[in-house]
Parts: sequence; C-alpha cells; structure tokens
Amino acid sequence: MEWEKLLSLKRYGDKHKRLRAEQQETRLGFEVDYDRIIFSSAFRSLQDKTQVIPLSKLDFVHTRLTHSLEVSVVGRSLGRIVGDKLLKKHSHLKESLGHKFGDFGAIVAAAALSHDIGNPPFGHSGEKAIGEYFSFGGGKKYGEMLKPKEYQDLVDFEGNANGFRLLAASREGVEGGLRLSYATLGAFMKYPKESLPKKPTSYIGDKKFGYFQAEKELFHDIGEELGLERRRVGDDLSYCRHPLAFLVEAADDICYTIIDFEDGINLGLVSEEYALEYLIKLVKDTINTKKYNSLKIMADRLSYLRALAINTLINDAASIFLQHEEEILMGSFQDSLMDRSKYKAQIEDIIKISVDHIYLSKGVINKEIAGYRLITDLLQAYTPAMIRKKEGKATNYDKLLLATLPEEYRIEEGSIYQILLNASCFVASLSDSTAVYIHNKITGKDL
Repeated sequence: MEWEKLLSLKRYGDKHKRLRAEQQETRLGFEVDYDRIIFSSAFRSLQDKTQVIPLSKLDFVHTRLTHSLEVSVVGRSLGRIVGDKLLKKHSHLKESLGHKFGDFGAIVAAAALSHDIGNPPFGHSGEKAIGEYFSFGGGKKYGEMLKPKEYQDLVDFEGNANGFRLLAASREGVEGGLRLSYATLGAFMKYPKESLPKKPTSYIGDKKFGYFQAEKELFHDIGEELGLERRRVGDDLSYCRHPLAFLVEAADDICYTIIDFEDGINLGLVSEEYALEYLIKLVKDTINTKKYNSLKIMADRLSYLRALAINTLINDAASIFLQHEEEILMGSFQDSLMDRSKYKAQIEDIIKISVDHIYLSKGVINKEIAGYRLITDLLQAYTPAMIRKKEGKATNYDKLLLATLPEEYRIEEGSIYQILLNASCFVASLSDSTAVYIHNKITGKDL
C-alpha cells in the first residue's frame, strides 16, 4: 500500500481528482469530515446510548457520545505524532503533494469520532439481541429466504458495518451518505471484510466484519481507490486494513481501558486505593511522585493518573506503529497495536478488574437484560409488519405501526434482505430512551 493513495481526498460522486496542494488550509477536506460527522443526527443520538455503565443520576459516567469525543482527541494526537515522523521519512508527501502532519491527525480524529456511530442501544448486548432474534428467535424463519451472507449479516449484526452504512450508503436524495473522504472511510474500517467467511484467520482485521452485503460494491470502490491490499479474491471480498485504522483502534483501546476504569472508581464499583495502585503500575516510569503525593483529593489524584496513563499509551502506540510501518503497509502486521504494547500486562490487569467489578456489576447486567427484551420485542413487532406490507398482506395494526417509522426506513420495493436489514438498522439507530419510549407505546404501557 502507498501513502499517496491512502490519503485520498476523494468523495463519493467526485468527477475530478481532489489534490491536497489545492486544499484551503482554513477548511481542509479531512477536517470537513469531522464537521459532517459531529453535526449528523446519528452522532447526536450517541448522547443517550450506553457506553458500558447505565446512566447514573448521582455521578457522571460516559455515554457513547462522550466516549467518542475522547477517542477522537486521543486519535488526533496519535495521528499527528505518527504523521510528523512519516513526513520526515517520506518527504515527497509534503514536498510534492502538500501533505502536513495535521492531515494524519484529522483523518484519525474523524474516523475515531465515528467509530461507535452504528452501535445499537444498550451497549454491545444490543448487537447480540438483534443477532439472536434472527438466529434463535422470531426472525429465524427468514433464513431460508436469504443468501448465506445476507443471513449472516443479520445473525452477526455488527455495529461497525452499520456505522459504515450510516456514513457512506446512499438513499433517495442523499448520495454517498455524509460524503466523507475515502481516506477517513478507510481509516474507519477496522474490519474490511464481509460477514462470511467468519474469522478465517488470526489477522486482527478478520476478527469481525465491516460492511453489509448491501454496501459491498461501495466498499469495493473505496478499497480500490485507496489501493488497499486484497486478502482474498473472488466472491469473498476482503482487504488489508488501512494503516490509520490501527491508530483508530488504539485510540479506542486506550480510552475504554482507562476511562471505563475511571468510571468504575467514581461510582464506587472499584475501590480507590486498589484501583490507583494499578494505574500507578502503568505509569511508574513517568510519574512525578512528589506531585502525586501533593494531591490530597481523590478526584485530583485520579485525574493526574488518567492523563499520565493516556499519554503513556499514546506514545507507546505511536512508537509501535512507526516501528512496524513497513509490515503494516504490506498487510503482514497481524495484531492490534496494544497487543504489542510493552504495557500489555498492566492493561490486561486493568481490563480484568473492569470485567469483574464493572462490566459484570448488577446495574450493567440489569440494563443488558432489559435491552435484550426491548430490542427483541421491537423487532418482533416491526419485522413481520414490514414483510406483510411488502407482500400486500398488511393488517390495519401493521399500517398503524409502520406509520411510526422514520421515512427513510419505510421501503417496500426492496428485497426481503433489504427490508430485514432496514428493520435491524432502524432499531440500532434508536437511543436507549427512545427504544424504551417506543416499546412502551407499542405494548400499551404508556397510553
């Protein structure tokens, strides 16, 4: 892969090549991507989607929106650090093409900002609830009507693929979705493969899938424009990751490792002394002991350690990327950057505590149980109604129910697959509160 292509400013529908040297520095194309994402309705809905811990009325905890903003800040720093070194190594990118180190930061920041934009309500249990509706629940009967990859899209419903759909897919009157640069869309795509074959290798980009069958042709166009290395040929379309996707992933890994842990401490799920000890182990090489001991308030001590930990991991991730740049460009680098971190043992210790004391806490489990029920009920209501409408068999109740759908989800002329995918994406688009509100309405609990 070549950086000249990987930094493409092309947008969907462009008739002429966009050149970096002709960009306005006051409104760089990669920065426009960030603006378009942050003003989108899909991004705004993240303010009411659970990150991990259910919203607390007593203390601040992170939502998908605040988490995404923080990941974008970390991603921008990673991109700028890496970009500065890359421009010195590949001087033609700056001298001939006009790129600046901020370009890398802007691309990674925009991709990181949108990394959770396709996630359903109620955390990762939302993805599982949609998938299990089609694999074990009322939606299983549709399996025989679909092609294998179409069905797999549903039974392994993936927030990353839904995010790509929200960012880039066309609908009537809206060509190319948000019309982001192909560089940003490439960096967003952590898993540049389709739903089958499932986890074919140990390559980190094969862990999940990144686009639905409905967007296969679109992703192929992006992959070819960026010059992404093909991993498989034929019907199973798969590429190597865009190199900057490794930085987006690292920014997310850094934030959820440290910030989820911080939320757990603030809510009393993890004891202060016990938790701070693990953060100190992570930053023992850079901590200013005198400064730390001068901090008498727990919140100040935690804030200091959090900032130091994030900075430590940013520098480590950037160093790993630069050390393995050639492997990454060849597509032979197999792992996430944090899997190669010299702090891997400390990170794993923190994540284990988070799993035991936060992710498996009573509040989180109760939220996920409720989410399963709500999402299943919504799919069981809307999916049959949409299918019967297509078949001309809609009941009066079906018609009333479908009238509550946003207009972009009311397709009737599409295939069974498109209708089922639309139903799933509609449910995935809901915030936690809106899902509860609609569920109460259609079940008669809120008259």
